[in-house]
Amino acid sequence: MAKQQWVRVRVPASTANLGAGFDTLGMALGLYNEIEVERAADGLHIEIKGEGAERLQALGSQNLVARAVTGTLQHLEGRAGGVRVRMLNRIPLSRGLGSSSAASLGGVAAAAALAGVSLSPEEMLDLALPLERHPDNITPALLGGLTVATLVEGKVRCVKLPVPDSLQAIAVIPDFRLSTAKAREALPSTVPRADAVFNVGRVALFLAGLQTGRLDLLREGAKDRLHQPYRAPFVSGMFEVLAEGERAGALACFLSGAGPTLLALVTGDGGDVGRRMAACWKEHAGVTAQVLVLPIDREGVRIEGLK
Repeated sequence: MAKQQWVRVRVPASTANLGAGFDTLGMALGLYNEIEVERAADGLHIEIKGEGAERLQALGSQNLVARAVTGTLQHLEGRAGGVRVRMLNRIPLSRGLGSSSAASLGGVAAAAALAGVSLSPEEMLDLALPLERHPDNITPALLGGLTVATLVEGKVRCVKLPVPDSLQAIAVIPDFRLSTAKAREALPSTVPRADAVFNVGRVALFLAGLQTGRLDLLREGAKDRLHQPYRAPFVSGMFEVLAEGERAGALACFLSGAGPTLLALVTGDGGDVGRRMAACWKEHAGVTAQVLVLPIDREGVRIEGLK
C-alpha cells in the first residue's frame, strides 16, 4: 500500500464484560465514529463534530485520536509531520460503549493507512493498547463480533467467536456519565472464592450457549458477582432496570463495560425491551435514558476512503 494524502476510517462502538466476562469478553456494536486524516503543510489541526465535540476540542493535541494518529505516524515514519484530523463522533462519551477504544484504535488505523503500512491485528493492538490499556474493548472494535481477549506477558491474546445472525443489542443510555477510572476504583482488590467460581461458571455457560445456539442459557450466563454489585451505587436503579429487561423478554441484561449504559441482548425487534427498561429507570431512579437498537457489528474497524 502506497503512502496516502487522505484517509477515512470507520470504527464501531463496543460493549465489554457482557456480564460475567469481566475484562475479557467484548462485542462490537453497529454504532460508528468516523475519522479522517489528511496530510497538512505543518502542525496539528483538529475538527470535531458530534458527541462530545466541545469537550474533546478543548483537549487539543491531548485528544486521544490526535495522540493515536501522531504517535503511530511517529512510530511508522519517524516523524508525524503536519496532519489534519477530522472526527464525526456518534459513540457517547463515558457511557460504557467503548468511545476511548474507538478513538485510540481509529487513530492507529487511520495513521497506518496514511503511511501506507499494512499492520497485522497483533501490531494494531500493540499500538492501541498503551492508549486504551484494556483489550476487552479494543479487540472487538478491531475484529468485530464477539471476542475473548486477555494479556499474556504484556501482549494481547484474542479469539473472535461467531455470533448468531439473529442476535442484536438494546443499549439504554442514561443522561449522565461515569468515568471508567471511577468505576474501576470501586472494585475490591480481592473477592471471595465463591464469587470467583460463580463467575467462571457463568462465563463458560454464556459462551457455550452462544456457540451451541442455546440462547436460553445467556440470561444465567450473564450473571455477575465480580464488578456489577460494586458499581451499582454509581448507577442508581441498575438492578431494577436489568430485571425489567428480563421480564420484557431479553435474552440477557447487563452493565455495558464500566457503565452507566445498560445493555440487553435480544432476537427480533427488541424495541419494547428498551422502552420498558427506560420507563423503569425513570420510575425507580428518575433517570432519563435514550434507547438505541443496535446490530452486532461483524467487521470491526474499516478503511472507507483512500486518496
